[in-house]
Amino acid sequence: ARLKLDQLRMDPKVNRCQHVMTAWRIRGSGNVSYQDCDDDGETAAGGRLLHLLTLMDAWDIVVAVARWFTGTHIGPARFKHINSTARDAVLKGSFVDASKAGKRKK
Repeated sequence: ARLKLDQLRMDPKVNRCQHVMTAWRIRGSGNVSYQDCDDDGETAAGGRLLHLLTLMDAWDIVVAVARWFTGTHIGPARFKHINSTARDAVLKGSFVDASKAGKRKK
């Protein structure tokens, strides 16, 4: 997971962003599982991403959401955008069955 994240951060566009929040859940051999997250300075964002992966029952996945600050503070709404971006990526990547991923709240 860390190797893939290091490769991602070498991308020039991603390298210019302010935050790259990450979460991963990986099943290893012998019924061992690994999961962790990183806020990268965006308080509580990594934990929310990990919680989303847990709710979606997503395994063998690394998700990263990059955030660029443009000068406009959006407050708590940023978590809605971070989570919806991660959820869309997990679904589009077919890491979970959409019928098991839960419904979006309106």
